[in-house]
This record gives sequence, structure tokens and C-alpha cells, in this order.
Amino acid sequence: MYIAITFVIAFVALLLVFWGGKVLLRGNWLLGFLRGTVGLLFLAGALLIVLVALDVYSYRNLANEHSVGTVSFERLGDQHFMVKFADEDGISQEFELYGDQWQLDARMLKWKGTLARWGIEPAYRLDRISGRYLTLQDERSKERSVHALDESEHGVDVWSLLRRMDNSVALVDAVYGSATFLPMQDGAVYEVRISHTGLLARPLNQQAESALNEWR
Repeated sequence: MYIAITFVIAFVALLLVFWGGKVLLRGNWLLGFLRGTVGLLFLAGALLIVLVALDVYSYRNLANEHSVGTVSFERLGDQHFMVKFADEDGISQEFELYGDQWQLDARMLKWKGTLARWGIEPAYRLDRISGRYLTLQDERSKERSVHALDESEHGVDVWSLLRRMDNSVALVDAVYGSATFLPMQDGAVYEVRISHTGLLARPLNQQAESALNEWR
């Protein structure tokens, strides 16, 4: 579905390129300034639409609850861990996190109105992983750690734009989906799943189970 949306947006961009080029290449320049301005506006609009399409294309369709990956921990020191995140495609990333607990965040686009009635499912893109200390004193004085999971830059950040507009666009809402902060423990492995309501992390081994039991 999101591939189709991207192609529709790209088609509109191509039409704008065609119209803009046609205006600019006409030989009659009696109204040259006006015609040139209109042509450049068409081309600028086409570029903007292409950048929007690229950003939307980076989101994944969310039809049903499913796993987005696993998070595993190796202790490097006191309140200091090496974290390995392996996504659903098997691509792994490693980060250093400081603190006692971890959290994974995702950006979600939730369609509403006509688009929702057409059956277009919400979309998501994994955003960041972060660490947190249990005590306020540690939070204020010790090193903090937040790492981006998606480093792609498309020139236009649709999700952030919608947030700045306070989700006033009638057809889509931009929301955060966050897994609850859970304890970091040497050797612990968690599975992260996503649904329409957000992210959920579950322990996959005894170390993670023990860390949860001690934390509770």
C-alpha cells in the first residue's frame, strides 16, 4: 500500500516537472518574468513532493501485531552496557547505553477519515533507543545516552512537520509508540513487538525474566 502511495506522489511530481519545464521553455517571453516564476514554482513543488514521497516510503505498513526485532545486552561496566538491536530483517546495530533501564521508540502515522475507511493501515518507523537511570540524582549528574535507529535523511520530515502542526491535518496523525522502560541486565534478551497501540517488549531468556522480577 505504501509503495502505491509513493508511486502516486511521484507521478504528481513528474506532472509538475513537465508543466514547469513546458512553461520555462516556451519561446514567447513577453510575460517572461511571470512565466519563469510559475515554472520555478512548479519545479520547486515537484522537488518537495519527491522528498515527501521518499520520507513516507521509509515507513513500514502495520497491518497486525508483529515482531520488529530483538534487543540484547552485554555489561561493560557499572550502569554501562553494549546493546545489540537486530531488526526483523536481520540487520544488527550496536550501541552503548548508560543507565539502569532501556526504552525503544517508534514514529507512527495513523490514517483517519476517508483513508482509514479505505483500509489503509497505520505505518511505523523505528526511531531511537535510550537509557535511563532509576534515581533522579543519577539522571541529573551521570552520562545520558540516546541513539537514532534510522539515520536516513530525506530533506523533509513528514512526521515532525505533522507534530509541529499539532496533528491538524484531517487525514493523518503523527504519534509516538514507545516500549515501557525495562531493566538492562548482562545477557538479557528481549523481543520488541509493535501493534496499533505502540511497542511492547517481552523477555526471551532467564536473565531478562530475572531482571524483570527483581525490578518489580
